[in-house]
Amino acid sequence: MPKKSKVIIPVPKEKRTQPYWAELNKVIDPELNLGIVDLGLIYDVQIKNKDATVYMTLTSPACPVGPTIIREVEDRMRLFRDLKNVYIEVVWDPFWTQERIDPEIRELMFGL
Repeated sequence: MPKKSKVIIPVPKEKRTQPYWAELNKVIDPELNLGIVDLGLIYDVQIKNKDATVYMTLTSPACPVGPTIIREVEDRMRLFRDLKNVYIEVVWDPFWTQERIDPEIRELMFGL
C-alpha cells in the first residue's frame, strides 16, 4: 500500500511573525508579480536542530518558473546564518487556489 503523504496545514497570516516569512516574501512570482508568501505559496516553515524545512506549493504542477522559485526560496533561507541545512518540500495537498492569496491583495486584484 502506498504511503500517504502528510497534509500540511498552512500557517495563518497572524502567526507568521518570524523574520523568515518577510524574507521569503521577497521571492516574487514573475507571472503574478507578487511575493510568494502573499500569494499563499509558502504553507509552513519548520526549524529543528538548525535545519529548516520549507513546505510550499506552486500555482500549478506545470509552473514554468517553479524551479527558479524553489531555488530562490532556498537562497533566501540560507541568508539566516543560524541554519545549518535548508530543505524544500513541494506539496500538492492542499492544492493552491486563488483563495490562498492574502485577502487584502486578492480584493485589490480581483475585487473578491
